[in-house]
Parts: sequence; C-alpha cells; structure tokens
Amino acid sequence: MTRLLTLVVLSGVACSGAAPVPVAPAASTAPGAALTRPAPVTASSPAPLSTVTTPAGPAPVLPSLPAAGAKPSAPATAAAPPAPEPAPAPATDGLARGTDEPADRELAQGDAAYQAEKYQQARAHFQKAERLAPKDPAPKVGLVRVSVAQADLPLDYASAPHDPRILPLLRQLDAALKLEPDFAPALMERGQLLLIQGKAEAASTALERAAVLLPRHAEAQSALGVALLAQGRANESLSYFERAAALDRDNPDRLGNLGAAYLLQGRTSDAVKAFEKAAQLAPNVARYQSDVGTAYLAENRLDRALPALQRAVDLEPQRATYLANLAYALQQSGNLDKAVAAAERATQLDPKLGSAWLNLGTARAKRGELDQAEAAFKRAQALDPEDPRAKANLEELAELRRKKSAAP
Repeated sequence: MTRLLTLVVLSGVACSGAAPVPVAPAASTAPGAALTRPAPVTASSPAPLSTVTTPAGPAPVLPSLPAAGAKPSAPATAAAPPAPEPAPAPATDGLARGTDEPADRELAQGDAAYQAEKYQQARAHFQKAERLAPKDPAPKVGLVRVSVAQADLPLDYASAPHDPRILPLLRQLDAALKLEPDFAPALMERGQLLLIQGKAEAASTALERAAVLLPRHAEAQSALGVALLAQGRANESLSYFERAAALDRDNPDRLGNLGAAYLLQGRTSDAVKAFEKAAQLAPNVARYQSDVGTAYLAENRLDRALPALQRAVDLEPQRATYLANLAYALQQSGNLDKAVAAAERATQLDPKLGSAWLNLGTARAKRGELDQAEAAFKRAQALDPEDPRAKANLEELAELRRKKSAAP
C-alpha cells in the first residue's frame, strides 16, 4: 500500500484576487490539509455597485503531508543532496535487505503483507523478525508503519497535533534509531509523524538526512519539500518537489505537489502544466480538477477554469472549498446568481471557511444586497481577524454606502 505526501493546492477562493493576483495553492485535498495563509488583498478603490469588491483567488497553502506510512527503501549509500535531475532508477520500497536470513525473510513477508494492506499478517511477520533480530531497527519500523495504517491517522500537515497515538510511535522510532542512527526508513517515518503533528522544523532534521541517504526515493524528497515549505522556505523546497516528480513521473500526487510549489513561486504557467498532467492521469479525482481550474484562474483563463471547477464540484459536491472556488469563477464570468448559490452552499457545508463567506459577500454586493454582503464579510472577519481581505471589503462597502447616501 503506497501512501504519499500530497500537496494541497488551490481551493479556498476568497477575496484577494485569483485572477488579477498570482495565486498560491490552498487546501484542496483531505481535511486539515495545509497551513493556509490567505493572499494579501489589494483593496480596490471605491467602485460603483456593479463592481464592488474583488473576489479573491485561492489562499496560499501548504502541501498536505507525506503519508506517515509511505514506504521508504532500505538504507542507501550516502549521496550528495538531491538535485532536480532524475536519478537512474527510483529506490525500491520495503524493509527487507534480500539477505535470505530468517529475520530478513520475515521482513520480506511483512513488506508484502503491508503492501497488500493485510496489516495483521504484516504485524505478525515484523514481530517475528524482531524476535529473530532484536538489534535490527527494520522490524521496529515495520511495526510503526502497521500501527499508523491501522490507526488510520490523518496524513495532512498539522492534521493531528495532539493525537495521543503519535508519541508512542515516535518513541519506537527513537529506539530503532538508537540501534542505527542512519537507518533511513526510521528517519523517514519519524519525519512524517512530526509533520502530522505540525512540527516542521523538527521533521526537517530527520528528513534532510533521509533525503541524502535515499536520493532516488521520491517520497523522501517530497516529504522534505513539505517540511521546508511549512517553514516558509519555498525556494528551497521546489527542487525536492521537482526531483520527486522526476523520480515518479506518472504519479498525479507528485505532479500536484509540484504544481502547488510552482504556484507558491508565482510560476503559474509551470503550475498549469503540472496540474494538467495530473488531471489527465486521474480525470475522476476532484482535487486535480480544482487545482488545474484554480491555476487557470491565476492566468485569467476563465473559459478553461469554469469547466474544471464545475467538474470538481460534480465529483465531490460536499467539498466546500471546491464550491468556494467555483463561486469565485462564476462571479468573474458575471453569473452572480449561481455564484451566490455556490458560495451559500459552501458556507453551509463549512461555516468556518472564510473564503466562502468572502465570496458570498462580494457576489451579494455586486447584486446590490449590501446588508447581506456586510453580514458575510463580518462572518469572514470573525473567523480570521487578521485577514486583510474582509477589512478591505468592509471599508469599500462603507464607502459605497456613503457615496450612495450623498447622491442627489
């Protein structure tokens, strides 16, 4: 079973300019997927009612976490830090080393059972391997992987900061690393669990070493990219996402991560290419449709954005972020009635989604419904008092009211 780090991208379209402003990724995958930081808003000058407030594009976001259970390969010879160029062949997954010793045979059977999601069998094989080779860190890592899979832990960045199940697993990994400090699979698992806790800096310490030890392992490179991005080190993270995509070329998750990283760099045309390929590889996955649609918005390609965003909603009609993105695009197209309906539905599905309230407010303001617009902007402001977008729109709304009352 392969569980990957997936970058969350574009999804919370709100009030700061997806079309006019370079768009950065925003949460679009699983719940808890990503440190959302809304893009700064440029308050437009007071405008007539027909153009009041500018709906914003997707708020910037972080990749969703590497899967804590992504299967790192056996330790490799230390190599130079990863570069964008692809290595000759990707590293193999699994904990068995191919020695054909009794403990290693158990590891191999545990790997196979884990891949097949037969976790009870996998646990039994890893436990037997641990009894046969108590000083080998590999069985301990295998048992952690099984525990993560069976616990069904959320695998997004900072998605389980206080989950009590994580600390004992980290202790098991520490015990494995005491036996062999450079055991790459243990470093990988440790880094990924720390990412789930939202501890990006601590995670990067383990993942930087894992990425050096596993230069041909796509998940090792991608996980480190997430850790760096979570620390605001976007420039450094990009090369790791590029390398992961090069090592795992036809994996839509890798392409999605890469596209999100490009967006954070303002490289929208590169992001569009990555998202387009991801959407082609997985046409029935709503996230990729939403991602490519929002990237099209960043390039002002409304004719292509609308069908993709509508497709995302059709595939996952209960996902509020997809509806919020669609509401923004509908506003841009001038279809205010549908925009209001989509934004209202988004707020019903997720009352805490600020971007949905902002888009609802802008759509209602453009329809001349100033009281309802103000109420929506105030809801957004209450959710995030630091978000400048709600404040800018409320100020613009007040200016419109002043002009309207002063008119003869």
